[in-house]
Amino acid sequence: MPPAEILRSRSNPLVRRLRSYKEKSQGGLCLIEGPKLLREAMNADVEILEIAAGPGCASAPVHQALLAELRTRGLRVRLVDDAIMASLSEMETSQGLLALARRPAFDESALASPGPALVVVAVGIQNPGNVGGLLRSAEAAGVTGAYLTEGTADPLSWKALRGSMGSAFRLPHLRGGEAAAILQRLRTQGLKIVATIAQGGSPYTGVRFEDPTALVFGSEGPGLPSELLRQVDERVTIPLRPPVESLNVGVAAGILLFEAARQRRGNPG
Repeated sequence: MPPAEILRSRSNPLVRRLRSYKEKSQGGLCLIEGPKLLREAMNADVEILEIAAGPGCASAPVHQALLAELRTRGLRVRLVDDAIMASLSEMETSQGLLALARRPAFDESALASPGPALVVVAVGIQNPGNVGGLLRSAEAAGVTGAYLTEGTADPLSWKALRGSMGSAFRLPHLRGGEAAAILQRLRTQGLKIVATIAQGGSPYTGVRFEDPTALVFGSEGPGLPSELLRQVDERVTIPLRPPVESLNVGVAAGILLFEAARQRRGNPG
């Protein structure tokens, strides 16, 4: 069997497609880099459309089984010159593997079920790493779904995917939408709306999370807008030792969501 062709031209249609999705997620598709995230996507039944691999992947044990499985699924693995793969990578050292995939789609009805819903609403969180970390903590704590309002970073951008370590493939979530309208919709579904604020709210250990609840998180700088805070049922704060004034949103989310999980284990309802 002749050796597989190695794509060496930056104008090759596949290379150009991969580059366009590196620059911007579009058309319901996203770019996945590295064997770890690709395996997470496959396990979550994300549809993989195209695969590009560096020539060294054929002899790398960490890649071999994965590439073999992709081929058994009927996917063609195209070999791409190492220099081009490096130019497509978001990492200092390319992992030698890129996939173009269809973004997972979630029905809104899945976000608030099953059982007593625990929903995250991310408002204007622009740092993709923070969005990824928030989704990772949310899935680990048993959150039923997440709304990522307009102005919030794309959860399937490269940095967000690295932060979520695959949670963005599995945790039901919806992107876009105006925050006030989302909160109103959740309230009509019977959820209590709890906003997180840096100071002046109820201590988080004194808030009841057993009932259906939506936890609203804003960006670290401006936080939640005042007009949105007027719509919530309760405001919650994590007490901090001075002079620290605030926490990274992913850290704050982890504390609050696992407090909710602790309460729900004690009151399975």
